[in-house]
Amino acid sequence: MGTRAAKGLSARAACAALALGGFALAANAQPYPSKPIRVIVAFAPGGIADFAARSVSQKLSESLGVPVIVENRAGAGGITGAEVVAKSPPDGYTLLVTSISHTINPSVRKNLPFDAVRDFAPVTLIADAPNFLVVHPSLPARTVKDLVALARAAPGEISYASSGAGTSTHLSGELFRSLVRIDIVHVPYKGGGPAVIDLVGGHVQMMFSTLPSVLQQVRAGKLRGLAVTGARRFPAANEFPTMIEAGVASFEVSGWSGLFAPAGTPREAVTRLAAEIGKILRAPELKERFFVQGAEPVGNTPDEFAAFVRSEIAKWKKVVDASGMRAE
Repeated sequence: MGTRAAKGLSARAACAALALGGFALAANAQPYPSKPIRVIVAFAPGGIADFAARSVSQKLSESLGVPVIVENRAGAGGITGAEVVAKSPPDGYTLLVTSISHTINPSVRKNLPFDAVRDFAPVTLIADAPNFLVVHPSLPARTVKDLVALARAAPGEISYASSGAGTSTHLSGELFRSLVRIDIVHVPYKGGGPAVIDLVGGHVQMMFSTLPSVLQQVRAGKLRGLAVTGARRFPAANEFPTMIEAGVASFEVSGWSGLFAPAGTPREAVTRLAAEIGKILRAPELKERFFVQGAEPVGNTPDEFAAFVRSEIAKWKKVVDASGMRAE
């Protein structure tokens, strides 16, 4: 074979190789998403985080055109599920739905297996779920100001229940104690259910509970509602003021739920997810479903959610430091 012919074959072979390489690159660079998405919920079924994840997953599957599969990985106050996602490939196909505990854990847990900021890409805030300050009817307090006056008159004699040490229901009480400078006694329970049962029974006097856990008891007169902890009144319990309206400046607590991806996830995937979920959360029928669960749908940008997460971490660190709690 002549030199010219050999060169021609080599050139054609090179072109073929380039074409095949380009085809392979195109195959690998498929538009996001091109396969099923797994959403890890860091808590057991039945809570607000699980509700938030399942409420958006079906609609998200329809809008993205791929299956969106919800998987519960409960344990260690949200740490177990978060660790799974932190160590997953940053490709947008493994996501995390977690709660306020994600921003509390850095202050109350030693040796976390991840960094709550560095190892995650915030996508969007799904739900805002305020707590509800309630007291047993035997306590002669009809307003937050009444409660503060009673606590100041009898330091160390009023006890407040929580669903466990380091939870939002506990730290809501600690934030209240530090802001109004009262001495109240924390009584932790293994979950919100047992705490509410003892509160209704009069074994403890007050609690910052999740709203759905106590609203029926308030309506029935078994508990007395004083205020909600959100930035504004809650639509399903609009007769109750916020803590700020009730005279406690700077008191704002939300048992929120939000969506995260592993750090390094492509920005296009993160913004696409945030945009699609924002559309889903603006549907009127979804709002009603959230209200029943004691939450409001939100849906914000990744940058807005990232700023919110950083502010929550800073806020709860101050509360934990002021309370004298030690990291476990």
